[in-house]
Amino acid sequence: MSIQPQDPTFKGKYNSLMKQRRQEKHQEAKHHNEPNGQDRVKQQSKQTENKKNRRPRVRIFPIWLRIIVTLLFCIIALVVGLMIGYGVIGDGVPTDVLKTETWQHIIDIVTKPN
Repeated sequence: MSIQPQDPTFKGKYNSLMKQRRQEKHQEAKHHNEPNGQDRVKQQSKQTENKKNRRPRVRIFPIWLRIIVTLLFCIIALVVGLMIGYGVIGDGVPTDVLKTETWQHIIDIVTKPN
């Protein structure tokens, strides 16, 4: 590895030296990772055998149950948020938010004609 004489500064010499080392490593890695034709065929056949012999995945927590649980958590979060907003922030009774009369009153206020 020779240092190029056109770079007069230490930084330039160091950069060119590091560039050469990176190129050499890249070439070695490229040469090392290239399998010949027979190895490539063996690897492909092993991959197809592994795919054929693989058991189907059994989920402990099925997708349909995940959807139901997620929706349930969303509903619980909505109700808790309404109770905190109406009871704590709005100075009302938190359980009143679950009554239909409360919602009817809120709808009447919002849709009141001018």
